[in-house]
Amino acid sequence: MQLHELESWLGDDHGLDEDQLAELLDTANEIEDRYPDPDDQDERTAALTVAYRLAQGQDEVVDELAKERADARATESRALAGLRQAALTLIPSESRTEAGFAKQAGVDRMAVRSWLGKR
Repeated sequence: MQLHELESWLGDDHGLDEDQLAELLDTANEIEDRYPDPDDQDERTAALTVAYRLAQGQDEVVDELAKERADARATESRALAGLRQAALTLIPSESRTEAGFAKQAGVDRMAVRSWLGKR
């Protein structure tokens, strides 16, 4: 990433001095190296946003991210419980095959088999 690209991303009122800006630029380049794939844009943006907030002294971002992660895990747990119940209802009634259900639900077929008590 070039300095002008970072400044464009930050906007005019970024509140960083020259040293902080140089450090953030180094961090931005490390982030690009860590997430090089074009499909990694969301991860790059998230990491750069956190780096910028930390450069501004916003340490509360760690607590916010921890809560966001805990919420996401709880949401995933509820969704998996629902998917498991759907598998237990639909597959034995032959409304779905194991493979078809796994594909539709976005889970591994072996997970579906495990939910059904098969190994």
